[in-house]
Amino acid sequence: MSKETVLITGAGIGIGRSTALIFAKNGYHVFVTDILEQDGLDTVKHIQEEGGSAEFHYLDVTDTSNVNSTVEIVENRFGALGSIVANAGIAHKVHLDDMSDDKWNHTLDVDLSGVFRVCRAALPAMQSVGKGSIVALSSVMGTTYGWHDHVQYNAAKSGVVGLVRGLACDIGANGIRINGVAPGFIKTAQALSTQHSVGLKGLEAASEYIPLNRYGEPEDIAEVIAFLCSDGARYMTGQTIIVDGGLTVGRY
Repeated sequence: MSKETVLITGAGIGIGRSTALIFAKNGYHVFVTDILEQDGLDTVKHIQEEGGSAEFHYLDVTDTSNVNSTVEIVENRFGALGSIVANAGIAHKVHLDDMSDDKWNHTLDVDLSGVFRVCRAALPAMQSVGKGSIVALSSVMGTTYGWHDHVQYNAAKSGVVGLVRGLACDIGANGIRINGVAPGFIKTAQALSTQHSVGLKGLEAASEYIPLNRYGEPEDIAEVIAFLCSDGARYMTGQTIIVDGGLTVGRY
C-alpha cells in the first residue's frame, strides 16, 4: 500500500479520535483501535465520509495476545507500520486507603504496560525496514504535578516518560524515533468526569491560571502528535513535550 500508515490506540474518543482525523486529513491510512467498538467505528465512518482512509480494529492494550494478533494482521496486509500513537489510557480516582493491588495494577497495565505492549509488537517489522515513528501519551501529572487520589496515574504517566527515553536509546540506530506528549487540562471525556477528574467547572477554573487563558481541546494535542510523526521532527527522539497552554510555567 502506498499510503503512510498509522495505528492509534484509544482512537474512538477524545485525543485519539482527533489524532485519527488529523492523520487521515494528512493522507495516512489510519488503523483506528479501541475497546469502544461503536465509537471506533464512528471515527472510521467520519474519516471515510471526509474522503479519508481508515479501518477499525478492536484492541485491548492489556491483552498481549490481542495486541500481537492485531499488529500481525495489519502487518500481513500493509507491511511495517509507519507510525504508532499509543494513546489509550484511564484515570480512576482512588483514595490511598482504598488502593488495592488490583486498582494499582489496572492503571499501570493500561497506561504504561499497554504502551510497551504495542511498541513491542510493532518494533520488529519497523526495525526490519529501518524507519518509523512512535508517540506515547503521558501527562503533566507525569512530568510536573502530583494529583491527589491518583497516585497510580502519576506513577504510570511518569513511567511513560522513562519508557520513551529508554526505548529511544534502543531503537534509534534502527531509524525509529519515539517521543512523548504530556497534555495539560484538555476537554476530553476523561477530564469532564466529575467522579474521576475535575469536570467542566474544574476546567473552566483552571483556565484562570493558564497563561493562554483557556483549557485545551483534543485538536491542540493531536496537531503536536502529527508533527512528531512528521519529517519536520526527524531529529527528535526521546523527548516528552508538554502541551498545556503554559500551565506548568505560569502557575506559581
